[in-house]
Amino acid sequence: RYKLSSPNKIIPLSTIALISDFLANYETHASIDTLLMYSMASGEAPVGNKVVKVKQWLMNTNKDPQASPLNVLSRILEGYIDSCPFGYLSGSSLDEYWKNIEKIKQNLADNSLVYMNGNVLSGNLNNSTKTLEQMIKNLDFISINQEFDRAIINVESSPREAVSASSNILESICKIYIEQNALTPPNKQDLKALFTVVRKDLNITTDTIEDEDILKIISGVLSVVDGISSLRTHASSAHGAGVKTYTLEPRHARLAIHSSHTIALFLLESWNKKTSKQ
Repeated sequence: RYKLSSPNKIIPLSTIALISDFLANYETHASIDTLLMYSMASGEAPVGNKVVKVKQWLMNTNKDPQASPLNVLSRILEGYIDSCPFGYLSGSSLDEYWKNIEKIKQNLADNSLVYMNGNVLSGNLNNSTKTLEQMIKNLDFISINQEFDRAIINVESSPREAVSASSNILESICKIYIEQNALTPPNKQDLKALFTVVRKDLNITTDTIEDEDILKIISGVLSVVDGISSLRTHASSAHGAGVKTYTLEPRHARLAIHSSHTIALFLLESWNKKTSKQ
């Protein structure tokens, strides 16, 4: 299992170099300043070009005994790992973006780290990255329920991370379903797009439901998924001026987590029913 890292565990230098190049490629000086301040990096913005600025800022964070470097790294990565925030990217440019994300993930793995459920965690990569994936593949309802329980535990202390965790579990179910059933993945790898592919394959659509009451519920589910996806994005976005950020309260996080949990189990039960017929 992965565990939350020690607060003073530093960001590896190789990771700092990779993140510095990545941010310099996609962000402006102003948006880097916004992101690093949001991420609670230590001190003021250093002087220099974008690469030098990010490197020095993160190294200063590593040296700060009051800082939590891996928590800073978690906040930096949360807006990039699961969905591309740059709508202008397409074609080869978008492919290159996802290649860069994979490089970051591999670098984390090389340093016995992983980004999971809104946090950079430390531990044994090979044992833990397969844990949730195997639960989903085995349709292990009890263990997946426990994953949502862990999200609920964090509601009071960190509602933003709790919402991100519950959304990530739902995304993981969709991604693994698409992989296991050899479906064409969507161009945009966010929750709404992934869920659309999965629900259509499972025949969870408003035009196939005859019972009016069930139809209302299914229509609500589609709206809730859209809401969870948007809430996660808006509650953790820090990509420059003009982006509205949310201060989540525990009650909002509970609503999102319980809703996500219900939808996750419905997907798994639908998947299980489909599998049993084959």
